[in-house]
Amino acid sequence: MTDDLVAIDVHTHPQTEEFLAAMGRRRGQMGSHFGKERTPVSFAAQADVYRERRMMAVIVNSDDETQSGVIGAPNDLLGRAQAEHPDVFLAFAGIDPWKGKAAIEEIRRCHAEYGIKGVGELNPGRQRFFPNDRHFYPIWEACAELGLVVMFHGGFLGAGAGTPGGMGYKLEYTRPIPYLDDVAADFPELKIISAHPGWPFHLDNLAACWHKSNFYIDLSGWAPKYWPPDVVHYANSIITKRVLFGTDWPVLEVDRWVKEFDDLGFKETSRRRIMLDNAKELFGLV
Repeated sequence: MTDDLVAIDVHTHPQTEEFLAAMGRRRGQMGSHFGKERTPVSFAAQADVYRERRMMAVIVNSDDETQSGVIGAPNDLLGRAQAEHPDVFLAFAGIDPWKGKAAIEEIRRCHAEYGIKGVGELNPGRQRFFPNDRHFYPIWEACAELGLVVMFHGGFLGAGAGTPGGMGYKLEYTRPIPYLDDVAADFPELKIISAHPGWPFHLDNLAACWHKSNFYIDLSGWAPKYWPPDVVHYANSIITKRVLFGTDWPVLEVDRWVKEFDDLGFKETSRRRIMLDNAKELFGLV
């Protein structure tokens, strides 16, 4: 299918019953924040959404059991979905970084059994960790060794937004500089995706991406018409080769994202790189 592809959405969240259950108390809160109730969607139905549009989609997972007490959805579900829909899905394994050696073992298992393409979406705000803490460096070392892409949430947190105390989540954890920038510097062979435009730290996000060729930004989670002007300018010029199409589906529907993106008037060369070519190169699909 790669010859017929028009885009790769690098950031989607499965919505089967298992993944909705793993959201715990965040399910209702996130539904209120985004104005959209989370309802179950099968992997087959999600695959059809992308197949009909001649797109592939990265399916991501998360595990914050040590912080929330809620067991994450099994990574095997994503691995099997990738195996059943290889023309559409690229699977990322979710890990809890506080699980240390167990997290590394899970990454290695998923790579050996399913050929996962990456790890994430890691969420420093929700998982309460600083990526540049050397306690976690063995995880990044393992990912680099296996050639896996690592995705980190960057910027404003939907989790906890609009609640008293933000459900205890702190935005400080989600700064691209120094936390992701340090990891990119210390592991130059590791490909990192800073998920989302990164507001209110979007200038730091852009600077880290411009400075380090192993640092990528996906444009998920924010409707394109609301992107800060600097994000549009740099994505359409200096950092075009390291910017990726992502929706954060089901937060944003694919058709809405694409329409609003096209309304921004990106150069055709930039558009093709962002929608397709950058991801094909990143995931070795060329």
